Amino acid sequence: MVFSSLMFIFRFMPLFFLSYFLTPKSFRNLVLFVGSIVFYAVGEPVYIFLMLFSIFMNFCICVRLAREQRKSHRRWILFFAMLLDFGLLFLFKYFDFFAANLNQILNKEIVPLLNLTLPLGISFYTFQIVSYVGDVYTGKMKHPGTLLEFATYVCMFPQLIAGPIVQYQEVSHALRDRKTTLYDVEHGLEVFCFGLGAKVLLANKISIFWNQVQGIGYANISTPVAWMGAVAYSFQIYFDFWGYSLMAIGLGYMMGFRLPKNFNSPYMVKSVTQFWRNWHMTLGRFFREYVYIPLGGNRRGNVRMLFHMFLVWSLTGLWHGASWNFVLWGLGFFVLLTLEKCIYGKFLENGKIIGHIYIWILIPVTWVIFAISDFPQLVIYLQQMVGIHNQPVLVGREQLIRYAKEYGSLFLLCAVFSTRLPERIYHYIRGGLVVVILAFGIFWLSVYELANGANNPFLYFRF
Repeated sequence: MVFSSLMFIFRFMPLFFLSYFLTPKSFRNLVLFVGSIVFYAVGEPVYIFLMLFSIFMNFCICVRLAREQRKSHRRWILFFAMLLDFGLLFLFKYFDFFAANLNQILNKEIVPLLNLTLPLGISFYTFQIVSYVGDVYTGKMKHPGTLLEFATYVCMFPQLIAGPIVQYQEVSHALRDRKTTLYDVEHGLEVFCFGLGAKVLLANKISIFWNQVQGIGYANISTPVAWMGAVAYSFQIYFDFWGYSLMAIGLGYMMGFRLPKNFNSPYMVKSVTQFWRNWHMTLGRFFREYVYIPLGGNRRGNVRMLFHMFLVWSLTGLWHGASWNFVLWGLGFFVLLTLEKCIYGKFLENGKIIGHIYIWILIPVTWVIFAISDFPQLVIYLQQMVGIHNQPVLVGREQLIRYAKEYGSLFLLCAVFSTRLPERIYHYIRGGLVVVILAFGIFWLSVYELANGANNPFLYFRF
């Protein structure tokens, strides 16, 4: 079930919130937990048991970890927890990838493929569980709480499938004692509607152009159309994921939870370093706090720092998917971040325009690498972007004009909404009748699009 579906909006959401608010406060965690299980069961009925097993085992591990004082024993307990969590993630997400590559290298099927379906949200809830265990181990969290609180934290449906990746401390107080005011419900509904609009009215619409580019065939597009396609996909993945995050934050707000912000106008920055401070912020925080810093960060010299960065960005790429294009995508960012850190980072930050041009050239290229898993096709597309493909089929002037007329206003709208202007306007009109009317209009326009069969998958659901 996805947030931008009529089933969620008109069936699950009303029934859940009616049950939730009619329930006494002391039982609302139970209602939220059961509701989240039902939400997950619609898409993954079999893998509910996998998630519940992981929750129960990790809670038991954390109880033992919190009581154990001997350092060597605590390390072994932590090792077992990491082996369990990452072992399950590896089994379902990466086993076939590595087995297939090993078989290909040896030119013999030594390791049989399992062909397991990837459980929805496993990458996200695994990271939340790992952060919880890590915080108990380091003493950042003294007491692991109750099993119901932990299970609700992991299963909470607003962030279960595609984040944001929430740390337990961010919701621990709300899990024990939260108050929801009428303002919270109103504000949460507004944010949900704006997220729905970003997904349905922007991401879904701009995806049509990217789908057309794929349909034409990468070998049959001109350089301008290749760049238009790359920019279109850049907008699509941003509004798709940002829209989902806004809907998650809005739903959390309605229940008294303050989920962390996941995006901060990432396309308006002047360097790749700044981009990753503003894109999928909770994922970046996880790798920084639970991988980069524990490895030593930048405290052990430049060579070790670069090795740590290499490891983090290799893992970041792999986290997004079991495919070599994701690894290449992650390593591409490692190279760009290294160059900025060592050579031209200050130049970009001090410049007024050059940094923005730099971002709007490089980021679409990285998204092309992200989007195309077939390496020969990826090479063709990148060649088309620079105009060096062996047999380019140039799109005529008339066709380019047609694309500009058909999609020009949509590209402009996406460009405007990728700036900080909409957020500033919202804060200016927030709390008034205007924002209510605006949210109401966006909601029903989005519903109209969904009722007419709008293309509606979330890109990050496959991660």
